[in-house]
Amino acid sequence: MSPPPPIPDERLILPPAGMEGLLASPPAPVGLVLFAHGSGSSRLSPRNRQVARALREAGLATLLFDLLTEAEAQDRHKVFDIPLLADRLAAAMDALAARPASAALPVGLFGASTGAAAALRAAAARGAAVRAVVSRGGRPDLAGGGALSRVTAPTLLIVGGEDREVLALNRSAAGLMTCPVSIEVVPGATHLFEEPGALEEVAQLAAGWFRRWLAA
Repeated sequence: MSPPPPIPDERLILPPAGMEGLLASPPAPVGLVLFAHGSGSSRLSPRNRQVARALREAGLATLLFDLLTEAEAQDRHKVFDIPLLADRLAAAMDALAARPASAALPVGLFGASTGAAAALRAAAARGAAVRAVVSRGGRPDLAGGGALSRVTAPTLLIVGGEDREVLALNRSAAGLMTCPVSIEVVPGATHLFEEPGALEEVAQLAAGWFRRWLAA
């Protein structure tokens, strides 16, 4: 079987609210990872862009996109509306599934901060359509226990060793999950992984997890 062709880099306008996104791909991608950013962030997040570059180097296509329009992002209620954000993420999945170039690729979700909760809710809703989830400094507890127990996609929770409150929340959330779940602690890292080498370790862990579960 011949390898899939690369997906052309493309700026997208995604339904239902016209969110902006950037789809990028290496040659012969083995999977597609959609990014869900945290509160106060956007598709231009330098941390997510750095991780996305590492994933592409590992053979994965990526979609960085805004979960809210510019006007919606000014509404603090919408910024923390996890069900709304999860619905937007699921809508982006549907849009990519309808495109011939990306329809056949296994899908993973990468969530940061509150975006991790949205990714897990979307994974719970879409079942086998999501093959893997990675959380960076995430708040999986905000997805809700009912959603966490329904996630079937293997999930990696990456937390900074100095981000103690969030680490405790991740451990509690992992206890509610029945899918394969692993917690990786980056020693010395705080919530934003700004310490030297911390974000590089996040990218390496995420790439390994997605390669393991999407390329299988």
